[in-house]
Amino acid sequence: MASLLALSSPSPSRTTPILHHPSSSFKGNVRTLKPIPIPFPGVKLFQKNTRPKSPLIVLSSVVSAVEDSSTTTQSSVRFRLDNLGPQPGSRKKAKRKGRGHAAGQGGSCGFGMRGQKSRSGPGVRKGFEGGQMPLYRRIPKLRGIAGGMHAGLPKYVPVNLKDIEAAGFQEGEEVSMESLKQKGLINPSGRERRLPLKILGDGEVSVKLNFKARAFSTSAKEKLEAAGCSLTVLPSRKKWVKPSVAKNLARAEEYFAKKRAAADSSDTPSA
Repeated sequence: MASLLALSSPSPSRTTPILHHPSSSFKGNVRTLKPIPIPFPGVKLFQKNTRPKSPLIVLSSVVSAVEDSSTTTQSSVRFRLDNLGPQPGSRKKAKRKGRGHAAGQGGSCGFGMRGQKSRSGPGVRKGFEGGQMPLYRRIPKLRGIAGGMHAGLPKYVPVNLKDIEAAGFQEGEEVSMESLKQKGLINPSGRERRLPLKILGDGEVSVKLNFKARAFSTSAKEKLEAAGCSLTVLPSRKKWVKPSVAKNLARAEEYFAKKRAAADSSDTPSA
């Protein structure tokens, strides 16, 4: 029986090893495995980059503009139309109104919710207080030019006799608007350039002069006549009128002149 078992079962030295791995599903003879040649060469999937990496530097626009301006000034580059530009920080972006709440002025654009001032159009005039008596009408008014009235504006350029005496006029000279300007006594400007001359009586005159002015005060007239000066009253400026109105005025003046002459002629025979 033992011999039969020995004959039937092969010897353990001549048996081929069988691969049994718990994690693999392959079940066969290892000696039958042969290498299979591959028709294409191997490919390297991972290849290192041998070039050195340069660091990434990000500069702001303001700093770059300042650096550019400093370099241009240092290199003395001429200003041309192609390199002109505003200074950094001098220009700001305009406020965008009515472009959404995220912009900051989206809904009412800074004009509030309701009311006349939030509507389109001219709005409210200056000094308007809703219908009540405004301030510029509540306060008391002053007379003359202090209250803004035209009646308080000056009508003449006044000059006193003491100023004329101190100016050093020689005997027989003419005292007028032009001579007083040359002496530096008056220097009218603005509205005063169109005003006439008036002589006032503050002071005395020791020499005989020829005065030409639009008006003389009562005291000045008496002092100048006592000193032997000649006085010439200049005519006033004629107000411009229409040609038709001037014609009617001339006809009226002619009519009244004839009437006065007829009245004088009738009075003389009776006398």
